[in-house]
Amino acid sequence: MNKVIHLISGPRNISTALMYSFAQRPDFFVLDEPFYGYYLAHVKDREPHPMEQEILDTMPQNHQAVLDQIHARAATQNVFVKNMAHHCLEQQPFYMNHWQNVILIRDPKKLLQSFAKVIEHPDLDAIGIKRAWELMEFFDKENFTYTVIESDELMIDPPVYLNQLCQALGIDFYSQMCQWPKGPIAADGIWAPYWYNNVHRSTGFSKPKITQGSGLWNAHLDEVYKQALPYYHKLKHKVLLNKNNHAAKI
Repeated sequence: MNKVIHLISGPRNISTALMYSFAQRPDFFVLDEPFYGYYLAHVKDREPHPMEQEILDTMPQNHQAVLDQIHARAATQNVFVKNMAHHCLEQQPFYMNHWQNVILIRDPKKLLQSFAKVIEHPDLDAIGIKRAWELMEFFDKENFTYTVIESDELMIDPPVYLNQLCQALGIDFYSQMCQWPKGPIAADGIWAPYWYNNVHRSTGFSKPKITQGSGLWNAHLDEVYKQALPYYHKLKHKVLLNKNNHAAKI
């Protein structure tokens, strides 16, 4: 089987931009959240999602069917799987042992400010940070290899950080990973009109922006933020640091 690079992210973590980045490579096929239908079909205690019925109607709802889809593609070429941490429902996902797992995190306040524009009252499970930590704990227990990256570290100097990530994954870095044409790509899930507008307007990774507050911030989001912080800090402890940014602080 060829390489399966498995991106485990929360929503609004620039995971779509990273998918677009890998889509520019000539040696990878990208799959956009193939477990989304499975997640919607099996998790009922949550906020409604845009285009939920359409997603359920067009995507496999059986876990093995999703794995078969990924492995069939990997039989002929390398695959980049963009996945959400909270879509990983199995408590002991041993099938990930043969994949190259990358956990992508983001400051939960920035994540929540963005996510609440689409899902008004997200809970801790919906943003995936606790599940990402649980998966990291599972990987450590079972001695699975994985890499933890952070969106802000990537956006400080995308070519440098992507090069570091490629080295960690044992693949060549391609400079075209840093830019893409405006607009959608063929791999986009059908939910793209609700989630991918910023990426569709972009031609590459954007520098981090410092915002002074947000009109969307409220007591509910603040409570979820406080719940998320301990998991974020545990994951951040293992983040791959952008060597340019780190060198500037020494």
